[in-house]
Amino acid sequence: MPTSILGPYTRTIIVGAVIATTLIFAFTNARVEVWFDIQPLFEWMETTWFGVIGKTWGAAFAFVEAIHLLGLAMLGGSVLVGEGRVLGLIFTDIPARTIIDRTHRVFVWALITLLATGIFMACGVAMKIYYLPVYWYKMLALAAGILFHFFIRKPLLVRDLEAINPWLLKAVAISSVMVWFTVAATGRWIGFSG
Repeated sequence: MPTSILGPYTRTIIVGAVIATTLIFAFTNARVEVWFDIQPLFEWMETTWFGVIGKTWGAAFAFVEAIHLLGLAMLGGSVLVGEGRVLGLIFTDIPARTIIDRTHRVFVWALITLLATGIFMACGVAMKIYYLPVYWYKMLALAAGILFHFFIRKPLLVRDLEAINPWLLKAVAISSVMVWFTVAATGRWIGFSG
């Protein structure tokens, strides 16, 4: 396998650059122009079947929101258990590889659940969330979390944990918890904002 100019940390550097570019974009005036350009998309979302059901049937929206929260609990639990094992705080009698692999499977299913139910809920209140700055912060945190998990954490933890610098493992585990806590906190903030 040919080596890149960036060395063994090519994925990490690329993901870091994407996140940094997105953050820079989020705090510039170019963001405002793109924001106005996507307003028709949010208007259209409210006219879809998901949007109509979410707006007119409160029970359907509440049911989907409950599933969304269960998915969030599953995702949060998988992150806490997986990172707790990487840090050596919990389940130390079970091999780390077993915990990491099983929590990753739960994480993937929880993420799929969150994305599917989140799209439904967003369609029901599309114009409301369009004007909420915290919604955009959550989407930024969610994108950062997905990129971090699949392009930094997962490739790193495929290797034997004994061969990885313990400080790097701890930094990755703590970063993962912080990123997903930010996603959950901004999601909860949306509930308080409107």
